[in-house]
Amino acid sequence: MFIAEDLIPAKPTKIPGMDGMVSTLFGYGLWLLVLAGVFATGFGVFKLATAEKSRHGGGSEPFKWMGAGVAAILLSGSLISILNGIVG
Repeated sequence: MFIAEDLIPAKPTKIPGMDGMVSTLFGYGLWLLVLAGVFATGFGVFKLATAEKSRHGGGSEPFKWMGAGVAAILLSGSLISILNGIVG
């Protein structure tokens, strides 16, 4: 996997009870969820910086992007640390 090795900082640990491709795809999926959360947070910051500052500018939308991005980072980060045996 050329793209996954370039984007993802670590090779996923095998999950006990799962074999082969399912374990690998699940591990890479968690890392991709972290990257998606980082993108969503960055996009929310971008929308906040470029938002129309009038009364009808839709000022809460950037915070929805940032909140969803941070939630995705926290969720996938905690799952990665649990699966790798760091926590729990």
